[in-house]
Amino acid sequence: MCIAAWIWQAHPLYPLVLLHNRDELHDRPAKAVGWWDWDSSRKILAGRDMQAGGTWMGCTKDGRIAFLTNVLEPSSQIVPFSKSRGDLPVQFLQSKMTPLEFAEQVIKQEDWYNGFNLVIADICTKQMVYVSNRPKQNHSPSIQIITSGLHVLTNAARLDAPWDKVI
Repeated sequence: MCIAAWIWQAHPLYPLVLLHNRDELHDRPAKAVGWWDWDSSRKILAGRDMQAGGTWMGCTKDGRIAFLTNVLEPSSQIVPFSKSRGDLPVQFLQSKMTPLEFAEQVIKQEDWYNGFNLVIADICTKQMVYVSNRPKQNHSPSIQIITSGLHVLTNAARLDAPWDKVI
């Protein structure tokens, strides 16, 4: 299970301090962090899932950041031929949409993916958004503007969820 912890817009010198640990599916082949070699107007710095081609965390030189965790779900709810969740960070990093615009687009495609939590941000515009396709409360997709401060993302279907691995 993955975990991310970050401080957003709370330090005078560093708009974002991020820690992210990908600690699931160790047998799934992955490429170490590096600049992706492709013809894109936006160069992406990220690790790469060599099975599906996406990433769990990446950024661009112009201040766009995206990272995700999978939502822990019973195996009976997992759709075997769904789209790779790792495509979501890549799509955001390549796009010119604001984080909120991208989140609204993702919600329209929520059923294409197994459960995910996605955080997307633009450092330059000071906008950070959380989106999940597996919210617990009203059974509809969730978009949330992230406020300044300390935040944690686990495999729960909620931002800042109180899980045992969150101290």
